Amino acid sequence: MDIPDWRNKIDELDRQLVDLLSQRARAAHEIGKQKRESALPIYEPERERIVFENVQEMNRGPLPGRDVVRIYERIMDVMRNIQKEGIGSRA
Repeated sequence: MDIPDWRNKIDELDRQLVDLLSQRARAAHEIGKQKRESALPIYEPERERIVFENVQEMNRGPLPGRDVVRIYERIMDVMRNIQKEGIGSRA
């Protein structure tokens, strides 16, 4: 494959990633609603630790585990804000 082919592949993968992130955001939103209704804390460090461990176990490379965790730290931060504020509340 040449560069345009690889870029097309990346574009398709990006479409899939956005779709999966949107699905994850909807799930986080629903969890946030249930947490608010039950007066549970939004931030759960133990749950986040488990997620980081899980993604490291699933990682088969080529990204190093520390980079996967860095990506997931940002994802978890965004999802935590969705749980606090809801989807669409942030610009």
